[in-house]
Amino acid sequence: MKRRSWRELDETDVRVRPGRGSRPRTKRRPEHADASTALVIGVDRGRYTCALDGDPHQRVVAMRARELGRKSVVIGDDVHLVGDTSGEPDALARIVRIGERRSVLRRTADDTDPFERVVVANAEQLVIVTSLTDPPPRPGFIDRCLVAAYAGGLAPLLCLTKSDLATPDELLELYANLDLPVVVTRFDAEPDELRERLDGRVSALVGHSGVGKSTLVNKLVPAAERATGAVSAIGKGRHTSTSAVALPLPEGGWVVDTPGIRSFGLAHVTPDDVLAAFPDLAEGVVECPPNCGHLGAPEDPDCALDAWVAEGHGTPRRLASLRRLLHSRTGREEQD
Repeated sequence: MKRRSWRELDETDVRVRPGRGSRPRTKRRPEHADASTALVIGVDRGRYTCALDGDPHQRVVAMRARELGRKSVVIGDDVHLVGDTSGEPDALARIVRIGERRSVLRRTADDTDPFERVVVANAEQLVIVTSLTDPPPRPGFIDRCLVAAYAGGLAPLLCLTKSDLATPDELLELYANLDLPVVVTRFDAEPDELRERLDGRVSALVGHSGVGKSTLVNKLVPAAERATGAVSAIGKGRHTSTSAVALPLPEGGWVVDTPGIRSFGLAHVTPDDVLAAFPDLAEGVVECPPNCGHLGAPEDPDCALDAWVAEGHGTPRRLASLRRLLHSRTGREEQD
């Protein structure tokens, strides 16, 4: 068929592709005024288990809506749901909004990693679970968790386990100058004091593998049935919890059990955040010269913290712990 010249065409020759409208694209999104509120209590491969209105008995599985873009959804987030919120098998709702986070627990893979990871949102307190032996306590890890708690707006609580195998006196003395609540537990006894501090609140548990975190959760929430494991021959725990999950407490509140971790990177934390975890030393930096990094000699020979501790306002061990964290967050090797 011979192709016609454009001079021979008129309006009758215009073809309109079916199914295509002429309305211009718009960035306006639906308001979803009838969306249901929920609490994210579980994450598994892009599917989010949510408790409608915070009720653990009304659970809905949801996915992120496209309009959220790259916004992450984590355990503890307050979200708004649309779609099928019946909770029936194979039902799937959509998360269309994420509420403003009141607190965040963040960590990075190491102290030089620029990418931070939000572990838990909206937790009221951070329970730092540390065993007194097998594996032995690591004050450096405790200090890092304290820094992350203060930086994220969580109230820290130190939980010492396995007191039936070792005494907590030395570790308690190390943190005597801090306004830090401490709970001591035994394997052969119920954690009643810890339970009282958790009831009615949202609490996140962190700790190395093998410190007894999952054992505590099973006592606090008998229906949880979290897996437990033995400590290896080299004194390191084996990972038994593989994903974070929020579990409802019998008397109200939630406990978030996080996987055991071996490092707690602080690349996202500022020096002021580190000092906030050491209130017994923070006042001493007033006399420091401008731009002092508080690392001590040879980096900061005029740092006023040495004189502050010499005057009895802190302990050399606390100052060494502070400077170890300051060294590590700058990418330098931690000092003992």
